[in-house]
Formats: sequence, C-alpha cells, structure tokens
Amino acid sequence: MKKGYEDKDISYPNQKIVDINLEHEMQSAYIEYAMSVIVGRALPDVRDGLKPVHRRILYSMYEVGLTSDKPFKKSATCVGDVLGKYHPHGDQSVYDALVRLAQSFSMRYPLVDGHGNFGSIDGDPPAAYRYTEARMAKMANEMMRDIDKETVDWDPNFDESLKEPRVVPSRFPNLLVNGSSGIAVGMTTNIPPHNLREVINATVCVLENPEAGLEDLMEHIKGPDFPTNGIIMGRSGIRAAYATGKGHIRVRARTEMEEFGQGRVRIIVTELPYQVNKARLVENIADQVKDKKLDGISGLRDESDGKKGMRIVIELKKDANPQVVLNRLFSQTQMQTTFAIVLLALVDNQKQPKILTLRQILDEYIAFQEQIITRRTVYDLRKAQERAHLLQGLLIAQDNIDEVIKIIRSAYDDAREKLMERFGLDEVQAQAILEMRLKALQGLDREKLQAEFDELQKKIAYFNQLLSDEEMLRGVLKEELLEIRDKYGDDRKTEIGFAEDDIDIEDLIEEEECVFTLTSGGYIKRTPASTYRAQKRGGRGITAMTTKEEDCVDTVFTSSTHDFILFFTNMGRVHRKKGYQIPEAGRAAKGTNIVNVLPVEPGEKVTAMIHLKEYSEDRYLVMVTRNGTVKRISLPVINTARKAGIRCITLDEGDELIAVRETDGEQAILIVSHDGMAICFKEDDVRCMGRDATGVRGIKLREGDYVIGAARAKYDHYVLMVTENGFGKRTEMDEYIRADGPQNRGGYGLKGYQVTEKTGPIAGVKVVDGTEDILLINSQGVIIRMATADVNVYSRGAQGVKVMNLDEGVKVISIARTEHEEEEPEETEADGGEDVETAGEEVEE
Repeated sequence: MKKGYEDKDISYPNQKIVDINLEHEMQSAYIEYAMSVIVGRALPDVRDGLKPVHRRILYSMYEVGLTSDKPFKKSATCVGDVLGKYHPHGDQSVYDALVRLAQSFSMRYPLVDGHGNFGSIDGDPPAAYRYTEARMAKMANEMMRDIDKETVDWDPNFDESLKEPRVVPSRFPNLLVNGSSGIAVGMTTNIPPHNLREVINATVCVLENPEAGLEDLMEHIKGPDFPTNGIIMGRSGIRAAYATGKGHIRVRARTEMEEFGQGRVRIIVTELPYQVNKARLVENIADQVKDKKLDGISGLRDESDGKKGMRIVIELKKDANPQVVLNRLFSQTQMQTTFAIVLLALVDNQKQPKILTLRQILDEYIAFQEQIITRRTVYDLRKAQERAHLLQGLLIAQDNIDEVIKIIRSAYDDAREKLMERFGLDEVQAQAILEMRLKALQGLDREKLQAEFDELQKKIAYFNQLLSDEEMLRGVLKEELLEIRDKYGDDRKTEIGFAEDDIDIEDLIEEEECVFTLTSGGYIKRTPASTYRAQKRGGRGITAMTTKEEDCVDTVFTSSTHDFILFFTNMGRVHRKKGYQIPEAGRAAKGTNIVNVLPVEPGEKVTAMIHLKEYSEDRYLVMVTRNGTVKRISLPVINTARKAGIRCITLDEGDELIAVRETDGEQAILIVSHDGMAICFKEDDVRCMGRDATGVRGIKLREGDYVIGAARAKYDHYVLMVTENGFGKRTEMDEYIRADGPQNRGGYGLKGYQVTEKTGPIAGVKVVDGTEDILLINSQGVIIRMATADVNVYSRGAQGVKVMNLDEGVKVISIARTEHEEEEPEETEADGGEDVETAGEEVEE
C-alpha cells in the first residue's frame, strides 16, 4: 500500500454490501446450472424424443418450408436460422446435430434428408455447411404434423422476439424409434433405436389392452434395432432394460467364413456393431496383429464400396483355427461391443428427468398423443363452428340477396348495423357479407353453401362425439399410428442371437493337454504335453525346465487347458484356476513365480494339484496328510471362486497336506509311505466331513516315516512306484487288495517296495493300466517320458528295474501320468541325447 493511504477509510457512497451464505449460494447456482443443462441441452423429452437443438433444427426447417417435397437448400441456411432465432450457441454444434439427423448409420430413420458429404461410418467428417444441402425427410413431416393446430405449448425464444414449440407433435414414438444419447450433470441417457413397425405394434397393444405387461410388449418389440445391423447376443439384457430402465446388451459384428487358396480360410465382416468406426477397427486389428496380441491372421484389408456394401476381409494362416481367431476378434476388438441402455428422459412437461421402463415410455407417449388429438380436435371444432356460423349468415344473405344489396347501397356507413338488425346476424356474419365483392355476393350458389354447411354440421357432431368418447379417441390414435406403420415401416435390421452364443473366455483358448510343472522354489508353468516325446525306459530324457542351483522341480501334472485346476497348499487351503490361466512357457523355461498366480501366504506352498471338469454332487475329494491323516469331503463344498482361496482341512501342528484325489464315493484308497509301506482301504471307511474338519487316521507310520503319495486303487490295474535313485516297477493291484477285500484304515499296511540303499526311498506312486505314458522328473529339472508298459511287472517286495539314469547327487522327485504317445524310432542329440536301456536287477522278497 502506498504511503499515506494506511489510515484512510476509502468508501463508495452508492455501494451496497449484502451478506450471503456462500455454501447456499453455490448450491443454488449449481442446481440452476445443472437444471439448465439437463432441460435445455442434454436430455430428450419423453414425448417427442428430441433434445432442444434437434427440435429447433426441425422446426426452423419446417418454418421456412424446407419440407420433403421442396427443393434442397444449403445447410448454412438452416444453421443460420437456428442460431439467429432459437439456439444461441456455436454454429459447429448446430451443424453437427443436423449432420447426425441425416446420417443413415447414426439414425434408424433419418429426420433430415442430406445432399452432399455428410460423413461416413469410417469417421470421415462431413463437408462444411456451405457445401452441403438439406431438407426435412419424409419421416420428419410426421414429427411436425398438426403443429399449426394449437396442439403444443409455445415458449419465447432467447430474446423473446419469437415463439418456439416446447415439444413437437411427433406422430410416431420417436424416443424409442430413433433413440437418444446424452450426458447431463450427474446423469446420462443412452436409448437405443428400435424398429418403427415393432414399436407401433407395441403401442397399439397397449391401446387395445391397458393391462399389457412386459411379456406382451416383448412379443412385438424384440429388442433394439440398430441402423448398422449387427447381432445382439442374448435377451436377458434387453429384458432387464425394458423392465427396469437399465441394462447391458452385447452387439456383435456379422461375419462369414470363406475358403480360398489351398484349404485356407478368411473371415468376412459384413456388418458392425452400432457406433463402431470401421476405419479405426481395421487399424486396431492391424496393430494387434503387429504386436502379436492376435495370432493366426496373415492378411487384412477393407474391400467396402457402394456396390458391395461393407466387406472387411481377414485372411487366416493355414494352421489357424478360424473359430478361435474369430472369438479373439470378438473379445479383443470392437467387433463385439457392449451397449449400456439407460432409458432416461424428461417427463412432467420437461420438469423432471426420470428413468423409465418400456411400459412407462409407451404410456407417456400415448397420454401425449391423446392430448395432441384432443387439442387438434378442439381446434378443428372451433374452426368448423366458425365456418358454419359464417355459412349460416351467407345462406341468409343468399335468401335475401336483393334486399341485402339494397341495404348495402343505401346505407354504406351503417350497413353492418342495418344488416344485423334486419336479418338477426351478428357482427362477424355481417362483416363477412360486407367484405365480399358485389360480383361474389351476387354469384353465391346456395346449393354449394348448403352442402358445405351440412358437411360442417356432420364434422361438428363428429368432433363433439370424439371429445366426449375416450375409446373413440384412442381408436383414432390407433388408426393414425397404423397408417404411419404401413407407410414407413420396414423389417428388422439387427438380429437377436441366442444367449448360449455369448462369448466365453474359454472360446478364445484351444483345448489341449498340457504339462503343469511346479518347483520347490515356487515356479509354475504350462507346457503342451506334445513337447515331450516318448523314449525307451532307461533313457536320459530331455530338459524340461531350467532351475536355479538351489531349486528343483517338485510337482509335475498333466491336465486340459479348459479344466479347473485346484491348488491345495501345505497349509490346508485350496485355490482355483482354469488351466489356461497358468502362464505358458517353453520347455526349458523356468516359469512364473506362484505368488504371481495365486495369493499364497509367506511359507505356504502348493503341495497337490488336481483337475476336474465340473463340481458334481456325486464326486468327492480324499485328502491325505504327511502324518497319515485322511479326510473325505464332497466336491461342491469347495466350489468357490474366492480369490483368496478357502480352507479345506484343519491340520494338526507339524502336519501338512501332501495328496488329494478325486473319487466317486466307491473307490479304494492306496496310501504309500516314504519307506515303501502301503495300505489300501475302502473310501467309505472315511465319512464325509465339513471344510474345517481335521480328518481321521489313514495309515500308522513308524518313526521317521511319512506319507509320500496316495492314489485310487483300481482292479485290473497296476501300482507303479519309482524310487529316488531311479528304480521302478509295476505291481498288480491284487497284491494290495486281499481276497476278502481291502484292509481297514489305520494300520501299518503291507510292504510295497523293497527299499534299499541302492534303490533309495520312494519318490512317487501312480496307479496305471499299462496303456499310458509316465513322466519322470528329477531334481535337475530333467523329464523323461516313457510308456508304462515298458516298466516290468514285479511283486510287492521286489526292487524293480532302472527306469531313469541319474547323475551323482541327482534324485527323482516326482512322477506324472499322461496320454500315450507313439515313440520316435530314433532320438537325436538335439532332442535330448542318446538312449540308454538298462535291464535292471530284481531282488526277491
């Protein structure tokens, strides 16, 4: 502050300071602004389905005579009229609105007839408004019909120099027929277009049956009908939107498969979902192919033109699965989109935005049309009565033509009063006689006047009857709607597909058998089982994965990519994934850390994995712990998609879950210990328990021993055991199931393997039938695949034969069963080195 002004009191004599609450003022101002946007710009009226800018465009064209039967005029003419008279906003916003009304790919039934470049489905912009021409479309004539008969209310324009209609008559349900979209303050509307014929049929249904419900209406309105055709997948979203005012539908492009070349296939796209930019879609597909996000595509081009229509050609590679590629296109591009339906519109004479059901929209429209017809009839009645009144005076004048002419000649200044006094006319009738030319007055044809008068009397009687009979009025509305339907109606463009065709993520994945590998360090991967070729027993195998020095492969598992994979942790929790959700990696890759796949806790690791197609009521899980505890649980009990997993067994301190098997309730369970002991008992010896139960004893273990594995015992099968030092054998199941049946659970069991220092303890056990292959995996990450038939059959106490050669300090840590594959006649060094076949030794019990 300048020196000398510190102590001065500067005041203004005319100022007036008003204390206001700032919070209240801001709330009030914001509400006023919001309502201005809601009512004045963004939301359509439920009666005519138009926003203010669209209504002003159509009325301005109607006002200057730009109807469908008149020549085109420059779009600049219409834009200028709208700006100058009714819509004081930017010229580009008005022109954009006009362009949309003329675009056949935006409007189901365009309301403006455009001449020139009005844009394209490729997103090309329209030409400037000085180049294009426009006029009202024929359908727009029906929007304006009867507007001059005092059928609607009028408001002053922005400068109060003119009047503009608050709503136009809209003689068809435009809100549903052409739809609308807009974003207001705190709310949005997104109403899809529909078929005119279907909407009018539904309206007539309500007129004929006021109690019609949603099912009755959907007999007529099948669903939205987009101008770009396409396919709506399923009806549930449509039903939800019509019943509640909100819903989601998925719209899919229409495609065809064509063969070309030598057995190759190409996908032809002929229709697109609503509001999808074709050029951007093609560009996006090309980018995803380039970035290797879309596989199997070798060529892409747009062959669309005016004669062929839309035609996007997607050529596939020879080895590509066409359906999988198509499903990926639906999933990853705008060849399938979701349309969120919000049936929000202004009701109560533009005072209240409201989400409406389908029936409520039709009810509002019918009530509006009844009002239109009523006001039109009142107008027509008044005009008919006025004309009949004049005709009545003219008829009197005709009957007394000579005297009338004499009175007019003799008393021109007070002729009106004398005519009124002499013939009992009123002022209007007398004035009409005086305004007629003498020639016309002399030439009045009484018969014509009388015929017109009689016709008017009939109309007056009809109008009075119409105003007094609501059923008759609704009948007129029905007839006029059916007339519009028959004149402008057409067939549906958008097909509605079945719900079961809804895309599923599994549709994007080709089903194949894979090997799932998990290391003790917690790295997991998925590799196609075909990667591993069958070898003779005793071979050295091929490298299955690269591991760190301190890590080793712990579990190997084969399953389909579409199966559920249940991961059971050592802490008694179970997590669920689909096979394809496990990251795929190459044969020698380390894989992905399990913490990036499952939400495991510190110190928790996966110890068992099983696969299943579905959670059947008559299927069970038998769980076996390291300390020999057994628990049986019904499969649906653990059917949950919780990301954190659920507890499936309560473990004693120091115990952990090591094996889980799926059963049908009538199986025998075989449990094998690290020291080669085995017990086999009936599954139903263990009752079904809840998720939190601990279980019961399955096998009694000697000191230092622990359970290494468990399997389902099957007659006519073999028990295949492999030791840590690479020895293995098959033993007939009969040796474990005594003549009087399986043993009782809880005992020590029988000797299943002659464990020695040479063989080492048991590494894994499987029940096989001799037709499959097995995968053996050692602590270095090397896998060998061989036919189980190549492993000799020996008795329970035998030592077995060498099935896998191991380097010093390397041990077999796991085995897995997979489908049989025909072995190669010869193995190259690149595929895994030379084969070594060892006869093995046998030690009798």
